[in-house]
Amino acid sequence: MISSVKTHIGNVRTNNEDAFYIPPKDSLPKLFIVADGMGGHQGGEIASQMAVNTVSSYVNDNLSQDCNSQKIKDILYNAIILANKKILDTSFKNPELEGMGTTITAIIFSEKILYIAHVGDSRAYRIRNDSIEQLTRDHSLVWEMMEQGRLTIDEAKTHPMKNIITRALGTDKTVKPDIMEFDFKKDDIFVLCSDGLTNMIEDDIIKEIVCNLSPTDATLKLIEEANLNGGVDNITVAIIKAD
Repeated sequence: MISSVKTHIGNVRTNNEDAFYIPPKDSLPKLFIVADGMGGHQGGEIASQMAVNTVSSYVNDNLSQDCNSQKIKDILYNAIILANKKILDTSFKNPELEGMGTTITAIIFSEKILYIAHVGDSRAYRIRNDSIEQLTRDHSLVWEMMEQGRLTIDEAKTHPMKNIITRALGTDKTVKPDIMEFDFKKDDIFVLCSDGLTNMIEDDIIKEIVCNLSPTDATLKLIEEANLNGGVDNITVAIIKAD
């Protein structure tokens, strides 16, 4: 895997509530995470970092090379449930952190299968043969309205309630993560990102930049473009190329 990840505070926010995880070089498992926190009094950055730390620790402690497909999915599911409990417990014990939460999108590469655990509106994309595909479904109000036929794609992009998410870690006692699997091939490129990127740049522009630059240069260019377009939120981008 060839990978790069960058995060930026953006042009408006005073702190960065995004968090991420990438594996140490040449180590297993090939786990990548992006989380986008929310909540006042630094609650968002605490929640996102707790989610990343909990999920990465749980996966690293429990995943082995002989795990089958169902075991990998179970590990991801359990990691998300544990992170949700820890964030919620922390907010109960600290009134100033009440209401904090975070999105999370975590992926594991194993053999020729990509496993995804997803809650919220951070996204995972796969770029293959000059085509970009969003692998995750936004857990957001406008996404649900779009699926119901009440909004078009273009209307959803500019809807005043587009930032309202319907699922997050740390906001309810129970959480239902999407657990999915996809194939991957040599030269496939995967993009994990917070909505600070996708609210500023169209998917086709993301694809064009990623396909024409190295992962390191592409992460920097995407953040630059998001900031040029307004940079109204924190921006985190991870790019992973299957080599």
